[in-house]
Amino acid sequence: MRTIQILILYLCLCLPKAEAQNYATYVDVPADYPTWPQMLKARLDTILTDPLLQTSQLGLMVYDLTDDSTLYTYGHRQTLRPASTMKLLTAITAIETLGADYQLKTSLYHTGTVSNGTLYGDIYCVGGMDPLFDRSDMIAFVNKLRHQGIDTIRGQVVVDLSFKDDDRLGEGWCWDDDNPVLTPLLYDRQDNFAEQLIRELQRDGVVIIDMVDFSNSRRGKSQNSRSYVASRSHSLAELLVPMMKESDNLYAESLFYQLAIAGGSRSATGKQAANQVKRMIQKVALRPNDYKVADGSGLSLYNYVSAELEVRLLRYAWRHKEIYDLLLPSLPIAGLDGTLKSRMYPGPAAGNVQAKTGTLTGISSLAGYCTASNGHRLAFCIINQGIMRMADGRGFQDRVCRALCER
Repeated sequence: MRTIQILILYLCLCLPKAEAQNYATYVDVPADYPTWPQMLKARLDTILTDPLLQTSQLGLMVYDLTDDSTLYTYGHRQTLRPASTMKLLTAITAIETLGADYQLKTSLYHTGTVSNGTLYGDIYCVGGMDPLFDRSDMIAFVNKLRHQGIDTIRGQVVVDLSFKDDDRLGEGWCWDDDNPVLTPLLYDRQDNFAEQLIRELQRDGVVIIDMVDFSNSRRGKSQNSRSYVASRSHSLAELLVPMMKESDNLYAESLFYQLAIAGGSRSATGKQAANQVKRMIQKVALRPNDYKVADGSGLSLYNYVSAELEVRLLRYAWRHKEIYDLLLPSLPIAGLDGTLKSRMYPGPAAGNVQAKTGTLTGISSLAGYCTASNGHRLAFCIINQGIMRMADGRGFQDRVCRALCER
């Protein structure tokens, strides 16, 4: 009889509620037998005896999205540095504020007039901080100029960087890190747009009379009397997958500054972008002043969030299909791809956990979604701070995820 009761309990925990009830009516399960949430709590309590927590901080929250209830917390309201799980705040805010079809645009104009194949004026390159702009886009620019009959330019190449402020590093970034350059004009992720445009023009036979060397390009705002040549753009949806799967910092910062422009700014600043994220924090019923938003990528040591905040945002995304349907496919999948490709495999979390990783010196974090053995959808956030070995933090997080997914 005991064996049958255990089998029925197993079915109750693993099958959808309606199906489980059909089995449970045949045999009485002891009233004091632990429920799935109780079993999960016991597993997590055991994991939290890890000596790692004697010398480091932990923010942990697990939320049952299906039941709309909190399953487990530990230090979930501590403000901690999130590392790259900060990209979740940026991504969710961007999808909510800008939409999947929002375009990051780079445009080309010229001043003056064209006569007998010669442009008597300057070329203006107007940046929109598009990190996907590459050689194919640059060649398209050159072709558009050529289609206008231009084979000679008596003028200069001018870069218009008015999209954002002059800061080339984010607030609180370490100067000796491998940081992306925050410029509005990007070519293959680099800050050499004018040089590359000049090279492609010359390769195509265009003569630039006033051009002595690549350093002859200058900065300035586009003039009102300019003539449109071409634009190239890429959508938010195109940026999101590489940004999240591979934890690309430049992509995250590009979206971060788009938020500032969406807020009405003519020239984006990090502070204006942060204000947009803070509005999102208000939407999930938390107080923005309880947290610090310094950048969009998580590189900054000035970022301070909590596990509760990240879970609230994940819950908000799950409740809004237009956000969730775009966010979920962008998250790394345990044991399969992105920054989780080599983690949690084999085991119940492999192919199940979809989450954003985070790594900075002394910080390891993980936040995202998984499906429990009872079919319930869960959101979780784990922030380990003050750890000396990244492997310890990742190992701790992997054990938590296996506990969430195992039967």
